[in-house]
Amino acid sequence: MNPALYWIIGIPLAISVWIILIYNKLIRLRNFTRESWAQIDTELKRRYDLIPNLLNTVKAFAHHEQKVFQEVTEARARAVASNGSPASQAKDEIQLVRALNHLMVTVENYPELKANEHFLELQKELVNTEDRIQAARRFFNGNVRDFNTTQEVFPSNMIANFFSFRPAEYFDVEPTARVTPKISF
Repeated sequence: MNPALYWIIGIPLAISVWIILIYNKLIRLRNFTRESWAQIDTELKRRYDLIPNLLNTVKAFAHHEQKVFQEVTEARARAVASNGSPASQAKDEIQLVRALNHLMVTVENYPELKANEHFLELQKELVNTEDRIQAARRFFNGNVRDFNTTQEVFPSNMIANFFSFRPAEYFDVEPTARVTPKISF
């Protein structure tokens, strides 16, 4: 066979293999990002499920704190209904964390509530869930970073642009919302 024929067949074949490898890497990274978002979503739902129980326990002891209860209930409802991008979800989560922090400050005025076993267990579960959300957020943002970097660096950026890959959004919260609700006794 003619050596020129090897070049004529070999170069397009090598380029095709290279494109396929980069494309598959982008797909893999996009799927990792989606999977890690699903983990965040699972932990957020866990938090949403804990909040009504926490509110009911606090209501049993603090009947006249209706404004705080309403604030937490509304923030939870907005967060549960939020199905947008990570950035829009983060805005709703910030409001929910602020409302929960306000609730925990209110709890400080009720020593008998702070000693209630059911409340202490709910509090422990909420803190554990917040830790899990934070870990899932770090994992998700790491996957977003890898996915976005692969889309931006040469030569994979050419493949990403050709196949219309779009950067993923980070799930960021402002520094005041990054603090796990602190409860002191």
